[in-house]
Amino acid sequence: MAEGTQTLEKGEAQPVGTVPWNIKGELILNCNCTVFCPCVVSLGKHPPTEGYCQAWAGVRIDAGHYGDEDLSGLNVGLMLEIPGLMARGNWKAAAYIDERASDAAYEALVNIFSGKARGTTGLFSILVSEFLGAERAPVVFETEGKARRLMVGKKIQGEVVPVEGKGGEDIVVTNTEYWMGPDITVATATQGRVRAFGRVWDFDGRSAEICQIDWKGPR
Repeated sequence: MAEGTQTLEKGEAQPVGTVPWNIKGELILNCNCTVFCPCVVSLGKHPPTEGYCQAWAGVRIDAGHYGDEDLSGLNVGLMLEIPGLMARGNWKAAAYIDERASDAAYEALVNIFSGKARGTTGLFSILVSEFLGAERAPVVFETEGKARRLMVGKKIQGEVVPVEGKGGEDIVVTNTEYWMGPDITVATATQGRVRAFGRVWDFDGRSAEICQIDWKGPR
């Protein structure tokens, strides 16, 4: 297959960046910020609390497609490294694609999470200066009560839980312009371990987010 094309069910090759896609589900993220990530409300204009960002994330796709390829039921793990202000770019990123994905679904998810498919995640193609790679892995996304867990073999082991507000209800920052979604549940990590691409991170007790996603492209 020629680079930059996606083979559709009818055997037609359609250039990446023109294929309609959509994924709905949930995203969890844990970063090295000591308190709730300022990027959510500042939209990247305020630096992370430590001056730089290191993060892992997990995406559970409840329903999704890329052209005619079904993506429903698959999971994706991500690793992100941002040297300063989010909006200034120079990010490094890596993706772990559910080992259950077909070859076509794997290619589709790499296109989406590298930003090549444009749309909601298109900013990755602008902000990520070094895509460390994508690989198949056993990506498990579990929910138990209010806790969410992401397990990517021995490379990412994470669990996040919402921060309780008044009456034990979740604290939710609503109606934002954040790229992931308008409503972000404030959370914290009970486990946040990354051992990948030479990185050794432990973010237990650090900032986390939970977000319902409805991403699409190419526009």
